[in-house]
Formats: sequence, structure tokens, C-alpha cells
Amino acid sequence: MKKILETNRLLLREFDSSDAESFYKLNSNPKIIKHTGNSAFKDIDEAKTFLENYSDYQRNGFGRWTVINKSTQEFLGWCGLKYDENLDETDIGFRFFEHFWNQGFATESAKACIGYGLEKLNLKTIVGRAMKENMASIKV
Repeated sequence: MKKILETNRLLLREFDSSDAESFYKLNSNPKIIKHTGNSAFKDIDEAKTFLENYSDYQRNGFGRWTVINKSTQEFLGWCGLKYDENLDETDIGFRFFEHFWNQGFATESAKACIGYGLEKLNLKTIVGRAMKENMASIKV
């Protein structure tokens, strides 16, 4: 597991297959998944397969990253950058367990990822998209 970024409260590292149970639980909350356009994993094995086959780091040199609370070592969710070849653009994305909402974790990690993308990866533009009814993500 490669550490990518650190903020005051958070550690962002590459995905690992040990994150499978957390990914499965994160995507099984209908309140979380409804704004994503994704579907929930059918089981932990499907989440593990997704993580084991996640190739953005090798293909693009960056991707989405697991977000860990430094003080508790707890998995909070994920945040990071994703390059879309079809649109030729990189977006910022994030997803956190509902009980961690409204604590500034999305904002803190997104700011760090955008800074990393612009300063370290020399990206010219990073896009942010959210469904119009998802006001919390729009604020981030």
C-alpha cells in the first residue's frame, strides 16, 4: 500500500484488496450510491475483485485513494482523481461512510487531491461533477 498524501487528519493511500469489506459496506448504503451512477457490489468478493483489478495507478499514474483517519486508523471512504480517456479530462471524486458526513473529510481530502493534481502531476484542469440535488457534494 503506497501512501500518496497526508493532511492534518487524513492519510490517503492506494487501494488495497484488504479494503474490500469497507468498499462493499460503503456502496451498500442507498443514500451513498444514489448520487453516483454506480451500482452496489453484490458481495465482498466482487468488491475485492474490483480492487485487485483497479488499474488507474499503472495506466495514469494516479487514481482514487483510500482515506484513513490518522488518529483512529479507520477507513472513512475514498477520494481522488480519475482520468477519463473518452472526455480527455480528469475529475475529482469522493465517497464517505454516512456517519462521517459533515465533518469536513470530503473537503479536506478533495483539496489535498486537487493540489496534488495541479502541483505534482501538472494537470491543467480538474473537473468536479455532482447531481444537482446533491448539495453537499456541490459545496465540496
